[in-house]
Amino acid sequence: MLAVLRSFRTTAIPRCTGTTLAIFTVEKTVADIVLDRIAHAPLPVQSENPSTLFSRSLLRKALAAGGLRWLPAALVFGSIAAVAYADFIVSSISLGYLYFLPLGIGAMFLRSRVSYGLIAVCVFLHDLFGPPYSSPEARITHNLTAAVGFTFVVYVIQTYVKQRELLDRAVREQRDQLLHDVGLAAQVQRMFLPNHRPSIAGLEIAGIMQPARGVSGDYYDYIPIDKYTIQLVVADVSGKGVPAALLMSATAAAVQLEARERRDMLEVVERLNSGIHSVSDGSHYVTLLLAEIDARSQSLRYVNCGHNPALLFRATTRDFVPMSSSCSPVGMFDRVTCEVNQIGLAAGDILVLYTDGLTEAENPQEEEFGMERLSDLIRGNSMLSADALMKHILEHVADFCRGVGFKDDVTILVVKCGFDGA
Repeated sequence: MLAVLRSFRTTAIPRCTGTTLAIFTVEKTVADIVLDRIAHAPLPVQSENPSTLFSRSLLRKALAAGGLRWLPAALVFGSIAAVAYADFIVSSISLGYLYFLPLGIGAMFLRSRVSYGLIAVCVFLHDLFGPPYSSPEARITHNLTAAVGFTFVVYVIQTYVKQRELLDRAVREQRDQLLHDVGLAAQVQRMFLPNHRPSIAGLEIAGIMQPARGVSGDYYDYIPIDKYTIQLVVADVSGKGVPAALLMSATAAAVQLEARERRDMLEVVERLNSGIHSVSDGSHYVTLLLAEIDARSQSLRYVNCGHNPALLFRATTRDFVPMSSSCSPVGMFDRVTCEVNQIGLAAGDILVLYTDGLTEAENPQEEEFGMERLSDLIRGNSMLSADALMKHILEHVADFCRGVGFKDDVTILVVKCGFDGA
């Protein structure tokens, strides 16, 4: 090695501080490349070999599990060799401070014992290839000063890296715990959704709710009142995420409790409005459509509180009757004044209730699915069963926003009237 270096020294290489600048530039660029490659490198699926075990013995635990494990060690040792060579060929000034760069990189990537061991290596190389000293005392003082400086830099960087690793570990643990809690919350939410379809003569009923995230702010239900009558509920809580999901769960529990008491729909809405407004003070509210179908009288009564207009498809005329809103959303104001609307039903009629996540779904061109597409889809597939129509609508909307996905929760509730054997 010394013979090779001496042969290089005999060549006409200019001794100038430009060498220092070049080394700093090259090593910094390589360090950036290494960091980027390690961050984006895929995990290798292969058995361990001696080189892998060797790299694991050098690298920090956080990096030893990733790909391209040999790059950090190669960068550090190559940088030390480059600095030693520069220190050898530039004899007019001391370039010992250049060792801070490879030692700093090593402190980020290598294990503590390896990083501190490299301090001794750098001090030895600088003592061997650096400029001559005027006295043994100056040599000892210079080497001790270099060792203290190198140790301080390595200690500071490794302390910072360890703190970052502890912080990253804490963040990952909190994230995993949060995902676990959200999963439990989603399970609790599903408990409020109907788990079986009611058996009402003359009616086919199918419903589905697809959350955009782990938890949802949508709610639907069908609650049998007697063997001829059923109540349908579709609700959408303002906002998204956990706050909306909590308010949805409270709303679902309240609706089911009120339905058991067999109260009038207007009374149910008033009690829900008072309860939600008292806890949210109007900052959060719920759009609600509450409908009641009597299969014996073939009639539909409903209250729409700020919700999207449901669509009633008439089989005889093939037109739609929109079930529009008649009052403000539940919980927005301390008092709510609604009215009950009544519509007659006939064989073959189809009632479709939904939330805005369906009609406001966007394609890659940022076009909304809209009411017109939904109406055409129902009209063109009116011969399907309630369950098949519900699935067809969801699949069609999913294809419409393919590549973008649903940005909001989607709920669909379909009721098909089969009176008189239709």
